[in-house]
Amino acid sequence: MTPVEAVAVFAAGVGAGAVNTVVGSGTLITFPVLLATGLSPVTATVSNALGLVPGAVSGALGYRAELRGQRRRILKLSVGALLGGFTGAVLLLALPATAFEKIVPVVVGLALVLVAFQPLITKRMRRRRTPATTAESADAPAGGSARDPVGALDHAPAPARSDGGPLLFIGLTLASVYGGYFAAAQGIIYMSLMGVLLDETMQRLTAVKNVLVAVVNTVAATFFLFVADFDWTAVALIAVGSALGGQLGASVGRRFSPAVLRTLIVTIGTLALVQLLLR
Repeated sequence: MTPVEAVAVFAAGVGAGAVNTVVGSGTLITFPVLLATGLSPVTATVSNALGLVPGAVSGALGYRAELRGQRRRILKLSVGALLGGFTGAVLLLALPATAFEKIVPVVVGLALVLVAFQPLITKRMRRRRTPATTAESADAPAGGSARDPVGALDHAPAPARSDGGPLLFIGLTLASVYGGYFAAAQGIIYMSLMGVLLDETMQRLTAVKNVLVAVVNTVAATFFLFVADFDWTAVALIAVGSALGGQLGASVGRRFSPAVLRTLIVTIGTLALVQLLLR
């Protein structure tokens, strides 16, 4: 690797670390650069996965304040991320290179639709939960009941499940299979699923997303260390760059409003989708 290529890989690592922390799709920055240095697609994918682990951990630490109160949720979803990430890593070496690439644009496109329309979808889901609760409270005596002694549930929507239920676990596990295989737009897929199925702020969902990405990257990287070929120079450059970028992304991304963050996700995701379609 020439000095110019080394600088380019390091810069790509910084950019990928920052983008992954805030949105996702950082792989679409590093992957083409690694290919340009002469690495094969599989070697570039493996080297990229190894190098982005420090960035994922750095981004998760940068959002540690938003992780408070989410321990149980994260532990449960991390199980699916671990299983999915390992499965995806195995598939990367077992399947033809074109197997997953055919469905990647479809997955990313669906995720973008979910992110864009998440407020509307969430609002409709809340409306569907409201009638049952209202009817239940209507049968209670004035001033409340034994289950609702102060009448606090009157006309209030039923709360969403704090862990998103089986649908979220299965969805995130499947997304983690994809993440262990290629990882481009993995964070966007996570955000789309959690945004629809969890009643949380975008910033707190971003914090969870960063932890899940760190889990997937770590388990895939650990597998690759023993069974795959990779370029140590590329790994080291991306690792240092992504760690710096993760902190940069956390400091900037935490200041974004939900609308700005959603717009950023859709914009970067659309660019990622275009790049995937043109590959």
